[in-house]
Amino acid sequence: MSSLRKRHALQLFDGLPDRYDRVGAVMSFGQDPRWRHALVEFIGPREGSSILDVATGTGMVAFALAARGAEVVGLDQSEAMLARARARLRRTPELADRLSFVLGEAEALPYEDGTFDALTFTYLLRYVDEPATTVRELARVVKPGGRIAMVEFGVPADRALRALWRIHTRAGLPLLGRAISRDWYDVGRFLGPSIEFFHAAEPDLPGLWRAAGIGQAQQRNLSFGAGILVTGVRNGTATG
Repeated sequence: MSSLRKRHALQLFDGLPDRYDRVGAVMSFGQDPRWRHALVEFIGPREGSSILDVATGTGMVAFALAARGAEVVGLDQSEAMLARARARLRRTPELADRLSFVLGEAEALPYEDGTFDALTFTYLLRYVDEPATTVRELARVVKPGGRIAMVEFGVPADRALRALWRIHTRAGLPLLGRAISRDWYDVGRFLGPSIEFFHAAEPDLPGLWRAAGIGQAQQRNLSFGAGILVTGVRNGTATG
C-alpha cells in the first residue's frame, strides 16, 4: 500500500500535466529548464547508451537524453504524467525507437542489477519515505562506472537571498498558482515548506549518495542555491 506521502504526491500532481512544463518554468523564473540542461550535460548521453529517467513526469529530461542518441526509459508513478509524455512521443516519431515510458516506483524498480549505463531523476526524494533506501535502489540498477544525476529545488544559503526566496515560495508561488488553477494553487502553497523540510532533514545529499554506493558525489548549487544538481558515479569498475 502506498504511504500517505506518496498518495499526497500523486493527488497533488495528477491534475497538472497539461501545463506542467510551462508553469514549472514560470514558477522557477525560467531556471528549471537550465537546471535540467545541466543534468543532461553531466550525463553526456551517447549513441546507444541506456539510461533510466526516474520520476520522469512529462518526460522533459527523457526527451532531451533520447534526442542525443541514448536509449531511454522514463519511469513515473503517475499515469496522468505518463499519458502526457506518451502523447508527446506520438508527435515525435523519430524518437519512438529509443524512448519508452513505464509506470513504476523508485523504491522498487522492475530491473535487474546493473541494467543501465546511467540514471537521472528530478524532484523525487522529497516525495519518498526513506531517501537513503531509495537512492540505494536507484544505484542498484546502474552499471559500475555509470553516471547518476539529480535535480532538486534548493534553499539559498545567503541570508538575504533566503529571505527573498521565502517571500517568493510562501507568497509568490501561491498567488501565481491561484491565477492558473486550484490545482496549481495547492502546489504553490505546498512547495516552499516541502523544500525547506527536506533540506533540513537531509542536509548532506552527497554523503547520502556515498553511503548508497555512489562515488565522486558532489553537489552544485544553481541559481544562487534555488536549485541543486547532485552528481556521482556508481562504485565499481566500468565494464564497457
